[in-house]
Amino acid sequence: MMKHIPVMLDNVMSCLGDISGCRVLDATFGAGGYSRKFLESGAMVTAFDRDPNVAFDADKFANEFGNRFRFIAKPFSKMSELDEKFDAIVFDLGISSMQIDNPERGFSFRADAPLDMRMSVDGPTVRDMFEQWSVADIVKILRDFGDIKPAVAIAKAIKQQMPQTTFELRDLVHNPRDVAPVFQALRIALNDEIGEISRALNAVPGLLDIGGRCMCVTFHSIEDRIVKNTFRDWTSPHGDPHLPSLTPPQFKLLRAQTPSGDEIQRNPRARSAHLRGVVKSY
Repeated sequence: MMKHIPVMLDNVMSCLGDISGCRVLDATFGAGGYSRKFLESGAMVTAFDRDPNVAFDADKFANEFGNRFRFIAKPFSKMSELDEKFDAIVFDLGISSMQIDNPERGFSFRADAPLDMRMSVDGPTVRDMFEQWSVADIVKILRDFGDIKPAVAIAKAIKQQMPQTTFELRDLVHNPRDVAPVFQALRIALNDEIGEISRALNAVPGLLDIGGRCMCVTFHSIEDRIVKNTFRDWTSPHGDPHLPSLTPPQFKLLRAQTPSGDEIQRNPRARSAHLRGVVKSY
């Protein structure tokens, strides 16, 4: 099992600057790598995560850091329910190392296990959804979230064979290069990951204080496109460009970054990461 190493943490901290005494929302607690760094830098942290397996680590953080740390065991889209302001909101998107490396979670095709793929323990597994999804549903999922060319053939094979384990699903995909995208696409659909990101980002402008920063680390093109387009919208003037009453953008765009060669060498899972950020102007 690969040790969990937070991706682009140094870059994020450099973008945030001095956060001592600041209120930081860690949207994706996971193994707590980001939250720990924020807390050790003197911040007050509110962290979200819907995975019940992180509760033990969250409890340890609460004991160690007292009332400077608050954990909310909900999907990060539920940040919209908060009625407070933050100086920074940070997203480390995608699946966590702990979830990939635990065979029982059914996320990885490298170990044989029941097909689960749930980020939480609630709701149907991907096995259950094979009963509910039609061939057309699965084709759309594979195309939209995996860019898989033989989507029709794979969708028909899934409905015919109804795989129950990760190896059964892996083995019905003929091209080995399609296996990872198939698993990714099904996971994204099952957990409504794109909807979660969109709903959470919609809440960010109302939660950030003036001068506050939103930083997003993405790992695949689908989530990165959502973040990139959202930030572009926030940092563009609104209104009719032919009229003098354009509303100035509420946010300023920060320079996008990718991991250094040294970081990728230390942590190969960082290789596809992108860091994007914005600052709230008013």
